[in-house]
Amino acid sequence: MPNTPKHNHKYLENFRKENRNNATSAEAKLWSLLKGKQLEGRKFRRQHSINNYIVDFYCPEEKLIIELDGQVHFNPIAQEKDFLRDKDLSEMGFKIVRVENHFVFDDTDGVLNSIRNKFTK
Repeated sequence: MPNTPKHNHKYLENFRKENRNNATSAEAKLWSLLKGKQLEGRKFRRQHSINNYIVDFYCPEEKLIIELDGQVHFNPIAQEKDFLRDKDLSEMGFKIVRVENHFVFDDTDGVLNSIRNKFTK
């Protein structure tokens, strides 16, 4: 049996909490649309950890991760790190949707449709 991912390691708890308390405006906007099962009745968690990674949003029912990318992600080093992280998470069986922050404001419906399109149930 392959390694089962470990969710919400205790040692990452303070980092997760800090990230939730210091959300970007894009994260706050998207969270306002996802929380409380507003999107197709799916439960989302924010700043959820899987192994050593903290993901922006996670839907356990769909094994779906949503990552919002701001300016810090637009350099070759960060892009390589994101690529390897996504590859690792994908190999664990997770689906990933990456969205640039500005799309949360400029094309909210498109972002929500991109997330819906990953639903399997």
